[in-house]
Amino acid sequence: MRFLRPCRSADHPSGRPRHRRTALSLAVALVLPGAARAQASPADAGETLQESPSLAEQTGPTRVRYTLQGIEVRGNRRTRDRVVLRYVPFRPGDILDVNDPEVELTRFRLLGTGFFSGVELSLRKGDRRGEVVLVIEVVERNTVIVNDIWMGLAGERTNEPGAPGQVFAYGGLDVAETNLAGTGITLGAAMGVGPDNQLALRTRFFDPAFLGTGWMASASLLYNNARDYFGNHAVLSPANPSLPYAVVDYTRFGGSIGAGHDLSIATQLWFDLRIEKINAIVPLAASHFRGLDREPIVFNILPGGSILSTLRATIIHDTRDEPILPTRGFYISVVGDTALAPTGSDYFYSKLQIRASRWWSLPWNHVARLELNYGAVTGNSPFFEKFYVGDFTDLLPDRVLDLNFDRRTAPNFLKTDIVEVRYGNYAAKIQGEYRIPVYRGHRSIYGVDFFGAAGVYGVASYRDLTDPPRGYTGLRRVPIDLTFNLGFRIDTSAGGFVFAFSNLLGVFPVRGEAGP
Repeated sequence: MRFLRPCRSADHPSGRPRHRRTALSLAVALVLPGAARAQASPADAGETLQESPSLAEQTGPTRVRYTLQGIEVRGNRRTRDRVVLRYVPFRPGDILDVNDPEVELTRFRLLGTGFFSGVELSLRKGDRRGEVVLVIEVVERNTVIVNDIWMGLAGERTNEPGAPGQVFAYGGLDVAETNLAGTGITLGAAMGVGPDNQLALRTRFFDPAFLGTGWMASASLLYNNARDYFGNHAVLSPANPSLPYAVVDYTRFGGSIGAGHDLSIATQLWFDLRIEKINAIVPLAASHFRGLDREPIVFNILPGGSILSTLRATIIHDTRDEPILPTRGFYISVVGDTALAPTGSDYFYSKLQIRASRWWSLPWNHVARLELNYGAVTGNSPFFEKFYVGDFTDLLPDRVLDLNFDRRTAPNFLKTDIVEVRYGNYAAKIQGEYRIPVYRGHRSIYGVDFFGAAGVYGVASYRDLTDPPRGYTGLRRVPIDLTFNLGFRIDTSAGGFVFAFSNLLGVFPVRGEAGP
């Protein structure tokens, strides 16, 4: 069984959700869009205003504006008022237009913090003519969150397509306090373990209002004791002559610090500095067949000790109405990394990642989603910074805290040279998803949806595009394939679970040809 989740990742300093796939996982999502003061011209308001249960009921074609006298927060027994107000773009003295899209986005924004299971905005008549008080009613939820539980099976590589010859268990846990003492600060830790003594450790910190300012701050530490598996077919490696692949053992230790700011109520900008120390044991010589030709294996990591240092810029735009089971809105992220000599790095490369998702609520209450992913790396990046094929197909386990347990090649339904690719410099994916609500509640389980998804993805190195492996002809020279998934998405007081079943197909002989 595979469990797919929107996860709060250390790669995202704001704790925003990023969809990833594991054999079994559990997650909660945070959405922290920015703030912007509402701008409108004053208008006279009558004295007949009555307190309403929701501002949403006042929207319509007529523009209704009031002067905001104050903001009242109700229902927040643990969360401090200033933490709630951090996510509200309005201030006393502003002109409040009840048809302003920022009113609705404010509610989405508060729900997206993960602090609350319910948020309602209403107006109460103020002390003077034309003035109102904005009432924010919240229902708090558990903020000690299990972000991920990994329990899965990775497969051994075989010479023929079909089920793996052996399977290996792996697991892990990611937990966080997302609202420390009601301050909105997140403290989290994660651990992943697997075969061959692989171990990953993470800690992270996030403050949405650093030192009481409008800036956000983040910090993280990581440690990986890892290995990876290289080579396509008929691998010859003197260091591991009995294995059908060449092995690279390596460790990583380092961390990152970041600062972010709101560009608008739905948009954030982040800057991060990351530094890591890497130690790698690389085979002195190893070769394999790429297509019909035997050639040396390129490992894309420096032997011995090296330094990786990058500067990152991230833009996130989020207008979803819910963080776990959204029914409408956008989620768009653009992440750019660069590693240059002035930052002390032994690797010099640039990396771009773009992700865009759109949700539609259909008239019969089902939900449709379209997701696009694109990534490109130029320069001599280490292999773990490239795009792994398992991160794009639902039919293989993806990496867990950057640990790669699976040794198999990619599924190959279209019988292309995608089977020759493990890591690539370029990746793209387009996938559609259809969700059917099954259950809605108000206590420990807020919602359960059944979903099905299908798409097309491709992963390739520069050489795969300019000089495809010999033995493939026509469209088989294009490294693309199909992916699909189905399961249940569940929103609970402990976070967002996604139980998915596509990885079960990995133990059946459903894959296409293993080579040319």
